[in-house]
Amino acid sequence: MTVYWRDMIRFFRFKTLLISSLLQPALWLAFFGIAMSSNFDRLMAGVPVPEGAYAVGYLTFMGAGIIAMTTLFTSLFSGIVILFDKNWGLMREILASPVNRNHIIVGIAMSGVTKSFIQAIIIMVFGILIGAAFFAGFTPVQVAFGVLGVLAFVAMFALGFLFLSAAIAISMESPEGLQGVMTLLTMPIFFASNALYPIDTFPEALRIISAYNPMTMLINGIRYFAIGPDFYALGKHYEFTQADILLSFLGLIIFSAIMFALAWWRFRRAVVT
Repeated sequence: MTVYWRDMIRFFRFKTLLISSLLQPALWLAFFGIAMSSNFDRLMAGVPVPEGAYAVGYLTFMGAGIIAMTTLFTSLFSGIVILFDKNWGLMREILASPVNRNHIIVGIAMSGVTKSFIQAIIIMVFGILIGAAFFAGFTPVQVAFGVLGVLAFVAMFALGFLFLSAAIAISMESPEGLQGVMTLLTMPIFFASNALYPIDTFPEALRIISAYNPMTMLINGIRYFAIGPDFYALGKHYEFTQADILLSFLGLIIFSAIMFALAWWRFRRAVVT
């Protein structure tokens, strides 16, 4: 808990970091989302919607992708805290203390999940304000259940990439090197997912990669809980069953477990001078 509270206090005390981390996803959704939705909605205006299908606009469709993108960025770049602690000598003191090294990993991961929760809620509220049809037609009970479902998926996805970030950060020596690795990982994970467009027309190899991409699993969960299990967008009819969503969540659990094992192994072997 000490590691968790320390990181959260630092997050709220650095006003520039706090404001930028909260405003950036909202601005991305506002400018990119509105601009792209106006183009895509105009292109899809003449496409007939299947009878009985619930059609959603592109802003709603890609809003789930923005939540996932923000969670990915926040999780991957959270490891820079560990690197700064290494460079400033604080990590040496923490590792030399009686604190279990697993507690360090879990504390940092929990603070990252909390930040992801705050950002996800802000994006959902702001998205609704600018026209995204999140939880449209839901009862209050369904809205509460939907929000909890979204946060459960966000938490499991964030944990996996926070553990990965921690494993990489404890192995690096310079912030520039860490940022380079994180940037290299971010782009393929984001664009090889269904965040901005359907993956059905991808080449076969890329479609397989996308299906097993943790980000695709996260977005499927967000759309299921925030939009519904049956909707029509970008000329495609999306239908999610409970089994599909459970498999996606199970995939995220397995991913997080593997990343925790990697972080645990790297921290066990870490020697900070």
